[in-house]
Amino acid sequence: MALIHTLRSACGALALGLAFACGAQAQEKPPIKFLVGFPPGGSTDTVARVLAEKLQGVLGQTVIVDNRPGAGGRLATGVLKNSTPDGLTYMVAPNATTIFPTLLYPPAALRYDLLTDLAPVAVVISYPLALVVSSQTGVTDVKGFVEWAKAHPKEAVFGTAGLGGQTHFTGLQFGKATGVPMNVVPYKGNGPLITDLLGGQLASAVMTAGDIVPHAKGGKVRVIGVFGAARSPLLPGVPTVAEQGVPVDSGEAWAGIWAPARTPKAELDRMQAALAKVLAMPEVRATLQTRATLNPDFRPAAELDRLQRKELAYWGPVIKASGFTPEQ
Repeated sequence: MALIHTLRSACGALALGLAFACGAQAQEKPPIKFLVGFPPGGSTDTVARVLAEKLQGVLGQTVIVDNRPGAGGRLATGVLKNSTPDGLTYMVAPNATTIFPTLLYPPAALRYDLLTDLAPVAVVISYPLALVVSSQTGVTDVKGFVEWAKAHPKEAVFGTAGLGGQTHFTGLQFGKATGVPMNVVPYKGNGPLITDLLGGQLASAVMTAGDIVPHAKGGKVRVIGVFGAARSPLLPGVPTVAEQGVPVDSGEAWAGIWAPARTPKAELDRMQAALAKVLAMPEVRATLQTRATLNPDFRPAAELDRLQRKELAYWGPVIKASGFTPEQ
């Protein structure tokens, strides 16, 4: 009996030791880093933090957000390229950060190649781009805005949160399609742009819908159309620009997650599966939709790769025809 008791004690101690060792090993997993190329508080940062919080429970691993603002997100992309491909570093970024710099800057200036230096992981959200007008124009729809712009050519400009992105080139496409060449007025972000819209100093803007919808409730601005093939589920009452007679469909904006090239497939698959699980959570979907007017839109790596190649092919001729060249 004493021998049996001793063996049981030894086995119990061994099991306890193994459990402790396994628990310690789990706790010692190094943290995963989400690079974000913008300051805290914006929509991309919001997405990264919402996902990071829930991924920790799914992956059993700490996930931290590392903001690296600068150069319209190109700084963070460069950091990602040079990171060790071990499944511990990813980047959360909108298509404006990845697609447009690739088309605007020569390889020597960019210092990374989207298709060879970055590994696609998943699309995580999509969101509508909107045509917004000041209520001082008296405009309520796209047809009325075109008529107003023709009657007020000097005032017929559109604001955008910086040059060289999707909102900039979408606005140029709109002007071309309507026969009203509209000059762009660039702002350093949507904050000052919204201030001028609300104050009536700016007649119109092409911008992310989520940033202006809360202000539209006050009646000083109107969202008169969205750019896309179909109405956004986030703004079902707002018709598309195309269905109002202007054949411009630049698609919705979106954000995805990338890893450094040569990251092991097992790590990419692990993160992709975790993202699919998190984006299916009702509380995550509700948070993204209500806090930021963002549509949870999980699409796996293969679809992200097809999407970015499709957009490179679509926007290349548009940018070339515009004659726009960014400052180096």
